[in-house]
Amino acid sequence: MKNTYHRLREEGAALRSLAKGLLPWAAAIVVLLMLPHVFAANSTITIMNQMAITIIFALSYNMLLGQAGMLSFGHAIYLGFGGFICIHVMNYLQAAGVPIPLPFLPLFAGLFSMGMAMLIGSFSTRRSGTVFAMISLGVVELVTSYSIIGYSFFRGGGVGGDRTLGVPFFGIEFLRQIEVYYLISFWLVASVSLMYLFTQTPMGRMANAVRDNPERAEFLGYSARWVRFFSFCAAGFFAGVAGGLFAINYELASAENLSVQASGAILMIAFLGGIGVFWGPILGAVLFTLLQTVLSLHTDLWQLYVGAMFLVTVMFFPSGLAGVLMMHVSVIRQNGLYGLLGPYFRTVGPAAIGILGVCALVELVFHSRHLARGGQEMTLFWITFQTVHPAPWLIAAGVATAGIWISKRNAPQLSKVWQPHIINP
Repeated sequence: MKNTYHRLREEGAALRSLAKGLLPWAAAIVVLLMLPHVFAANSTITIMNQMAITIIFALSYNMLLGQAGMLSFGHAIYLGFGGFICIHVMNYLQAAGVPIPLPFLPLFAGLFSMGMAMLIGSFSTRRSGTVFAMISLGVVELVTSYSIIGYSFFRGGGVGGDRTLGVPFFGIEFLRQIEVYYLISFWLVASVSLMYLFTQTPMGRMANAVRDNPERAEFLGYSARWVRFFSFCAAGFFAGVAGGLFAINYELASAENLSVQASGAILMIAFLGGIGVFWGPILGAVLFTLLQTVLSLHTDLWQLYVGAMFLVTVMFFPSGLAGVLMMHVSVIRQNGLYGLLGPYFRTVGPAAIGILGVCALVELVFHSRHLARGGQEMTLFWITFQTVHPAPWLIAAGVATAGIWISKRNAPQLSKVWQPHIINP
């Protein structure tokens, strides 16, 4: 009886632990199902589709950088390979009348990109560190250059298709954007789940060991080169899935997705979110997509602000947004968050106001340098004024100076309040 009681207790604890682990995933699925009904505009659903694709791409890159410690400047080529093969397969299936529905095409894209990753990884993963990064940079330049002349596959840099001409999937022809959203959401949940499970496997654990100390991993009998190779191939597969979803969403595959700029963008996304936490790149993908789609509607200088944010993140918050949030989790557990509210209000608040003042000055300079004849009128922060008047310049400069000065004056107090939490996390 006593043994039965202990066994039941252990089984109950295991079930509670399993339910606690599955709860965030269930909540995420519910949110994904509800989002298109809360934000029903087609433009908003398109933004959410792009956000989901970027999440898969960012997490695949984190398998390289965050999990295995491989800094790659050419990860975007697997996104591009997946997009091109998805369009080619889509067009072939429609022309040949093969009854394979659209939701299966990202699988073909992932497998093709994984094959290319196996080919490229066979020589690039023999080295690590700076050498691997330079090899990846050379590979992306070669592939980008070849995409211009490789007409049989790249079609001179772009190829299109029509997703609605394929075989219906349970009566769904993917004519509406919300139908594409649920297709992308399915692959989002499947890809994120598989990538998370990969981190829990012995291979995923060894990737962390190779990242931290490859010599010790070799001493224990594991080949650092093969661990990097398998991680590289897995990352290529999920990047290809993201590329296939991109092609399905936009019905286009472009050489821009192969470029070093796309690889640099995903590196920026991963660092903004935080490569030390699995869900960090998810935050980075959401933030970057919002900045790219929403901020670009209001200013032509959105890339300048994103670049400045990336620079500040690398210099002052190297753990990214996820790392900052995780720091506050321990503070909340110690019931110390209330003591931080006042210093935060006195330091972060003026800093935000000062940054807005700096942005206003930048916009004023940009507008004055590019204004048309008779175009002195400008709207900034929903206020319309004449840029030839000195008042807007003086106000922007005063707000920037005062906000930054007050924030800098109060920063030592915030650091003093944070000190005990840093010493005793």
